[in-house]
Amino acid sequence: MSDEGDELPDDVGSGRRARWRGIVGLTLSRWWQRATRTTVSRIASTIAAVALTIALLVVVTGIALALADGGVANQDDADVRITPEEGGTLSSVDGVEGPRLGATNDRAATIRSHDGVEHASPVLLETGQLESSDGDPRTVRLVGVVPDDEPRTIAGLSTADLESGDPHYANGSYSGPRTGEIVLSSTAAERLDASPGDELAVSTGPGGRTSSAAPSVRVTAVADEGASGSDAPIALVHLSELQSVSGADDGQLADRVLVWGEPRAAQSAATDAYPAAAVEVAGGTDPSSLFDDGLAFATSVIALLVSVTICASFVATTMGMTVDEDRQMLAVLESVGFPTYSRLAVVAVSTGITTLGGSIVGIGVGMIGIVGINTIAGGTVAPGAVAHFHPLFVPYAIAVALLSGLVAVPYPLAVAARTSVLEEVNR
Repeated sequence: MSDEGDELPDDVGSGRRARWRGIVGLTLSRWWQRATRTTVSRIASTIAAVALTIALLVVVTGIALALADGGVANQDDADVRITPEEGGTLSSVDGVEGPRLGATNDRAATIRSHDGVEHASPVLLETGQLESSDGDPRTVRLVGVVPDDEPRTIAGLSTADLESGDPHYANGSYSGPRTGEIVLSSTAAERLDASPGDELAVSTGPGGRTSSAAPSVRVTAVADEGASGSDAPIALVHLSELQSVSGADDGQLADRVLVWGEPRAAQSAATDAYPAAAVEVAGGTDPSSLFDDGLAFATSVIALLVSVTICASFVATTMGMTVDEDRQMLAVLESVGFPTYSRLAVVAVSTGITTLGGSIVGIGVGMIGIVGINTIAGGTVAPGAVAHFHPLFVPYAIAVALLSGLVAVPYPLAVAARTSVLEEVNR
């Protein structure tokens, strides 16, 4: 008796698995036939709607990630970054200032004195205008840095062609000699029609100082095309000179401080200098930064809610119509012995397959959309990449699509549950 009792659950479980495999196999076969022969337009329109919704989600989330990450200004080879705890920097999308670090010149000097630290440089970002002697003013993202004897990469550009140090700072008096040097990205040079040796007039954008006596700068180098990793019109200048022009000299303000050296030593020195700031060891775009930036997080949440709502509504409507047209097939399944739960499973699996297919297409479209937006933005008004793509977007987008399908599936299930053999025979 005990042996038979032990074998029965295995037989039952094996039968259930075989039954579910049969249901899934039947659904896949049926779905493929409809997608390629009988109801091509209906399936294609549902997949397209899901794909467009997911693509929008990917693009908007990518924009939010770039907003939180700081865009092109984060393209550097530093080992440690120090940013305000709130995660605020100048937005690459709208140029709005967030929180900044204070006393950056003095504290960077303190960080440089630590063992294991090779160099530390505050980075100030300002949207300004440069004008050649025979051209119109052009908007450029100015990046103030403190170079040293080693070439560093900041905002995608090399500091090798800037004079080492920051002589205009003069221990906080901002009365030292100006170098008047500027390194242009290839895009900025093209817009200004500038080449090494040219003189450019400088003025800051809204919120900064604008004066007819604003100093001019001399182009010391133009980066090779693509050196910055984007099509952004950006330029490197000495930190104190940009602070003086923009008004950030009052408080020695900067958007971040970059530290080079042995990672642990650099992190320790950064934490000592700015115990209340966010200290990040370099390692690429971090999706968790979305949770540290209020605007970016709100943008991504809104995109999620809109995507689920639109996707679920469309899937529910189209799949409900499809099930209504497929009543005869469901009646046949009932007549040959398929119980109610099996017929409903066919509908649910079919809905899941459709949303999954749409999500995969949507991810591809979203990636293309991010590339296109960055290309257009870099060539027009935006000073840097306005959207990032991260590999985690793939499972995230699929999960959102399946969640939308789960929200949508009750309606087609209700339509399927009302189908009976007698009604279809009478029809």
